Amino acid sequence: MIGSSLVAGLRAARTPVVFTRNLAAAPKAVDPIQQLFLDKIREYKQKSSGGKLVDPSPSIQKELQTELEKLEKQYGGGPGVDMTAFPSFKFDEPKLDPINEQAPTN
Repeated sequence: MIGSSLVAGLRAARTPVVFTRNLAAAPKAVDPIQQLFLDKIREYKQKSSGGKLVDPSPSIQKELQTELEKLEKQYGGGPGVDMTAFPSFKFDEPKLDPINEQAPTN
């Protein structure tokens, strides 16, 4: 009797209980640290609009430009080439030798 209740208690203790909370649906942050975090995320979202770097230093901008130039050289870019567009392919018809229908007579 004692043994079976002990085993049942151990099984109940091993069962994981998971609680989740949807933080996006929370109306307002009660914790001031959480509110500061949310404010910084919103500020970052406004600054990063357009896919640009947020507050880059001149050295970071120079390094980015150097890397982009290396990629252009490697993949055939250059001035006036839109690297974001899908490449267009042009296949020329191969020139075939005409086949004589009449075999030469000997």
